[in-house]
Amino acid sequence: MLKIATAEEERAGAKLMVWWEGDGAAEVYALDGEAVLMERATGERSLSEMARKGADDEATRIICRAAAELHAERGRPLPALVPLSRWFEALWPVADEHGGLFEVAADLARRLIAEEREQVVLHGDLHHGNILDFGNRGWLAIDPKGLFGERTFDFVNLLRNPDAEVALEPGRFDRQSELICHAANLDQARFLEWTVAFACLSAAWILDGGDEPTLDLAVARLAAARLGIGERKSRSSR
Repeated sequence: MLKIATAEEERAGAKLMVWWEGDGAAEVYALDGEAVLMERATGERSLSEMARKGADDEATRIICRAAAELHAERGRPLPALVPLSRWFEALWPVADEHGGLFEVAADLARRLIAEEREQVVLHGDLHHGNILDFGNRGWLAIDPKGLFGERTFDFVNLLRNPDAEVALEPGRFDRQSELICHAANLDQARFLEWTVAFACLSAAWILDGGDEPTLDLAVARLAAARLGIGERKSRSSR
């Protein structure tokens, strides 16, 4: 498959794909500027469809196993990667403007970033649509963002995927939170803190694009509630 990387994060992701050398990710055959010639997924299975049709837990386990391969130590120099401190920069002005849950998330993000644990190469956009069926090669990753930071961060996006209907199904958030933390050996409280932080970061991006981040804020509120964190008043209501 030939892909043209049109954004900087896509170009960075392509270089990370090269670095992975087909181990846990699609293999890159050639990289020339913005053009990426890479292995094509030919399998018929879909993690998104599994999640929608009664195999949600199995889809999550598959993604967690794929993440473990991506996070493994390679023993060679790292490519250029974006630290989480830079990735979260879009959250700070939104928190200052809107307050409320965004301010809570910003405080959490700053603390988590200041004390990151288990730092690894991160995919950065790990979800059902970015782990594909490559037939005999198994489930492999595509379209990484090329980040570096705490391992826990890479799993939080699973709670808002594959779509709003699945993500907000009653009981799903609690079940998946426990499953992810067990399968990936994560501290659940810390996982939920990263979930609040990332869901609000995603909401900030969506607001910047002119849309309403309904799903993201719903996920952030679910995680905050499990942590016993109450929402602060928004700036407009103070």
